[in-house]
Amino acid sequence: MGDDVQISEFWAPLRRTTQARIGLGHTGDGLPTAHRLALREAHALARDAVTTPLDVPSLVEGLADAGVPEAYQVTSRAADRDEYVRRPDLGRLPADLGGLAEAGAGFDVGIVLADGLSPRAVMDHGPAMVAALLDALPGDLTRAPLVIATNARVALGDHVGEALGLGTLLVLIGERPGLSVADSLGLYLTHRPRPGRADSERNCISNIHPPEGLGYRQAAATAVRLLGASRELGRSGVAVKDIGVDRALGG
Repeated sequence: MGDDVQISEFWAPLRRTTQARIGLGHTGDGLPTAHRLALREAHALARDAVTTPLDVPSLVEGLADAGVPEAYQVTSRAADRDEYVRRPDLGRLPADLGGLAEAGAGFDVGIVLADGLSPRAVMDHGPAMVAALLDALPGDLTRAPLVIATNARVALGDHVGEALGLGTLLVLIGERPGLSVADSLGLYLTHRPRPGRADSERNCISNIHPPEGLGYRQAAATAVRLLGASRELGRSGVAVKDIGVDRALGG
């Protein structure tokens, strides 16, 4: 018992800085029962986060409460969550963008809220993160109507961005859940989006899931810095580096 207490005390400072499972100890050749059950619970939460479809009506209500009264909806060519997981290529392609025609075109910036690999993350954090972005974006930029994308990968946003004639695309998407976090959002910024853009042409802000992860305002402030730099340089991705609390530069 004394050794177990000493081991726990040894790992305690590091546990306060990470959600990773460290210093769990063992019972025989396995994990202690409490940690084993917690691991199984985390695995179940991660599976549910991937397979549970996005509740679009509830999300629309949450967005309205956050000050976003209108949202367009698109979906990928993946018919359901099972096909979405098995066929990443279909998640990158839109089924039909005809409904965006009435939204207009030629905007400075637009936001796509995509379910990705964790629709739960979009439900938990999407409305508040969108509100933070809209509050932080410079007032002189024209903004496209919000688009909700289901069974979507990041690259689906390039098709939406091209259809809306966006100068800069911001894709908020549910990140791949792990065994510590099942509801984390990622934000991908792409300058002049169009089909065929490479991942190296995007900037990513990840782990948005307060209170443990990155906060909404902090993520929005970082996105605005990257947005300004990408507009100045005429490109995004590896050429743009966020270097501080008030600016970003080209590499």
